[in-house]
Amino acid sequence: MSSLPQHIAIVMDGNGRWATQRMLPRVAGHKRGVDALRACVRHCGEIGVGVLTVFAFSSENWNRPPEEVSGLMELLAVALSREVPQLKIDGVRMHFVGDRASLSERVREGLEQAEAATAGNTKLIFNICFNYGGRWDIAQAAARLAASHQPITEASLHSAMAMSHVSDPDLLIRTGGEQRISNFLLWQAAYAELYFTDLLWPDFNEAALDAAIADYAGRERRFGKTSAQVASPASARPERQSMLSRWVA
Repeated sequence: MSSLPQHIAIVMDGNGRWATQRMLPRVAGHKRGVDALRACVRHCGEIGVGVLTVFAFSSENWNRPPEEVSGLMELLAVALSREVPQLKIDGVRMHFVGDRASLSERVREGLEQAEAATAGNTKLIFNICFNYGGRWDIAQAAARLAASHQPITEASLHSAMAMSHVSDPDLLIRTGGEQRISNFLLWQAAYAELYFTDLLWPDFNEAALDAAIADYAGRERRFGKTSAQVASPASARPERQSMLSRWVA
């Protein structure tokens, strides 16, 4: 049986559909989604989750209607100004993951300022994947290794990934009824437990998160071993906590 997941990753899907069902502009759903995310971050900190990673804007989302993309960028800027002071007080350390080259100077500066403001916090590591794609992550890691003339091995590639500062996710949640991971953490989610819910993201609350964690707690994670081996204390995976300790130290 698995205990509380130390790293939860979430594909926050369904904001647009939530708004459409209410005959509202799609950006209204994204705004309500910020409220759901705020509650999720707070709840993770309260129950002892060490790392929360969310898929906020994928590299494919640039293909959405221009007014929606523009609205998302504006929403990000507003959310940063409003949320970072409280996150700093709550002990949350923010880390933005993704390709920043195509973002505006205003957005890049906002991300950097948020990271700097919360750099000393250790209660919860909050990764926001923005302009991120799993294939991009693998490709950029391989390119970094090739540029530095390092051999490309599983270990070296892992160390060059954009999420190398934390352990791999234990639980990956997707809201909105779809059952795919959509280019999210392709490398890191190799052994994550997957949980899908029909709830649209704006409706995903603390109780829904607890339900996902309860489902996770009932699963046996074997990592290629037998059930008997998993039951042995010698089969524990201490490196998960040690990676987190190195980051927050």
